[in-house]
Amino acid sequence: MAAWAERLAGVRGVLLDISGVLYDCDAGGGSAIAGSVEAVARLKQSHLKMRFCTNDSQKSRGELVGLLQQLGFDISEDEVTSPAPATCRILKERGLRPHLLIHERVRSEFDEIDTSNPNCVVIADAAESFSYQNMNKAFQVLMELENPVLISLGKGRYYKETSGLVLDVGAYMKALEYACGIKAEVVGKPSPEFFQAALQAIGVEAHQAHG
Repeated sequence: MAAWAERLAGVRGVLLDISGVLYDCDAGGGSAIAGSVEAVARLKQSHLKMRFCTNDSQKSRGELVGLLQQLGFDISEDEVTSPAPATCRILKERGLRPHLLIHERVRSEFDEIDTSNPNCVVIADAAESFSYQNMNKAFQVLMELENPVLISLGKGRYYKETSGLVLDVGAYMKALEYACGIKAEVVGKPSPEFFQAALQAIGVEAHQAHG
């Protein structure tokens, strides 16, 4: 107990990853990692401010939080920073109309975004929707633009499910970068802006946080 308190001396906030840290996902939903429910409860009883961060772009925040609550976690949607809402803010601020190559379960996050006459491409972990036809369509949209913009919800190479390792969005992002000769804008981990947004949400400076 004393050692735990000593490690957190001077720390005001904690950023917690979700997938692979709190739970492992699988086709049936997922299972909590041993001790994670208790660890979150213990942190919430402390003086520390908390924010949950995720690059999961196969689920809306509501769906993800619902799953975590079923697994026993004390968590609300307002406590989660995820790339889809952050991407929507960027699209609105810059007047961008995306062609969406995303998972159907996260499409609701973009309901208020104009997708007519696309002037950019947004790519996320689309899983089975990463077909040749869909990748080629995203490629064509980018190549037809005078100033192509590719926004990716993360750039992970792969992640772990209970069934094994699976490809993440980064592999497909790199394919489009290579084919189009462009550089993607990453919204989500490991983008510093993503973590800064999470810290701002809890009113903590970077040097006062632990992750």
